[in-house]
Amino acid sequence: MGVMETVGNASAPPRPPFVRGLPLLGNMLEFAKDPALFFVKCYREYGPAFRVRVLGNTYTCIAGAEAASFMGTREGKECLRSREAWQPLVDEFGASKMLTAVDGELHKAMRGIMKRGFSKESIKGRYNFMIDITDKSIERDWQTGTQVPVVQAMQYMVVDQLGTVLTGSAPREYVKDIRTTILYILNVLVTRQRPKFMMKMPEYKRAKARMFELGRKMVADYRAHEAENLAKPDDQKTLIDDVMEAHREDPELIPERDLIMLMTGPYVAGLDTVANTTAAIVYTVLKYPGVLERVQKEVDALFAKGPVNEDEFMKSLPALNGAIMETMRLHPIAVAQIRTATKDFVFGGCQIKQGEMIYLGTAVPHFQDEFYPNADKFDIDRYTKERAEHMQVGAYSPYGRGPHTCLGKSLAEVLLAITMARLFYKLDLELVPKDYTLKTKTAPTPGPAMSFKVRVKGYRH
Repeated sequence: MGVMETVGNASAPPRPPFVRGLPLLGNMLEFAKDPALFFVKCYREYGPAFRVRVLGNTYTCIAGAEAASFMGTREGKECLRSREAWQPLVDEFGASKMLTAVDGELHKAMRGIMKRGFSKESIKGRYNFMIDITDKSIERDWQTGTQVPVVQAMQYMVVDQLGTVLTGSAPREYVKDIRTTILYILNVLVTRQRPKFMMKMPEYKRAKARMFELGRKMVADYRAHEAENLAKPDDQKTLIDDVMEAHREDPELIPERDLIMLMTGPYVAGLDTVANTTAAIVYTVLKYPGVLERVQKEVDALFAKGPVNEDEFMKSLPALNGAIMETMRLHPIAVAQIRTATKDFVFGGCQIKQGEMIYLGTAVPHFQDEFYPNADKFDIDRYTKERAEHMQVGAYSPYGRGPHTCLGKSLAEVLLAITMARLFYKLDLELVPKDYTLKTKTAPTPGPAMSFKVRVKGYRH
């Protein structure tokens, strides 16, 4: 029998086994401390389907390469949907829908509208411009002789980059509000790791009001220059142009009440995820012997030629891209995705029931020696053509899996490479202390702790 079987055998398959846990708390402590390693441990002990208890709630988990592959199959698409996980966020914004909370044809239509604005095509012809934005951010926030809080500095850089790509200006004054809003919404409404009463906290209410103010400002700015915006050539249009044009052409598909969520969405999607990933790359490149030297050699050669050639850019950075991919393997943002079972189905020999909330542990293979020999070792050469360990079926899922795979994947890959290439080209950095071991946080998304700092010893270029 395969991973997915139809229901209706004479002897019903068993329910997924419960993972042993503590009275009352269940598996909460292990789950909250390191969700990626918790899923790996459960997978090894219980197989690809198991159940966990967190503060009295029971969640079904399906994990491993089997789960990653299943999400891309026709059966996976029929058996799983994301609406229930994200609907509380939609309701909180007073919207009718959002990309992560719709499935099927509606999801396809919305993805079509937003595809260009979230793709690397949105910065085509502007790599050197993005390098300038990154350099300005480095000059402002990474002063010689200082200890820089890396995650925070990266959040400001992400807003500089995304703001400029989306609207032509960066709303830096809203960074703290965006982050606070994301923190509360993801922790309380989406992953449900915190109690509901927290949504009444003054800190959250203030941040949410500011987030709405930003969204309204973006809509008003677009409308104030609507004629110019409509006259732009296609290759200069941003995500905001595409969303506002879709709203004008089909206000049922993109109603007025959805605009604030769609305008601020890229910050919600990108602020924590990209900042956490870039901060983790700073750590791994400085931490592991020989990696920094290889990256510096590569970026020095690339930028010595003057303005970058976009067609050659990504191909010129095999060591840096290997370091980025290896960091995303060992420090994944998308540790697990949340879905709801749309019908009864059998996975890994276990009965999954309609309506159950499911965690999909698609990052489990990242930590398995079967896919990545000596998986605990940081090795940037795993991704070369000769080895290509990540190309095994279901082995690598840094951007999630299935129909809801990160829409900004191709844009993120280029922005990550630009950001890290400029940082290691411009700056001479060191860990504080030199033998520092990374402390991490899990809320609202996994990543380095806010306390992680590096010292800027000086400028290389």
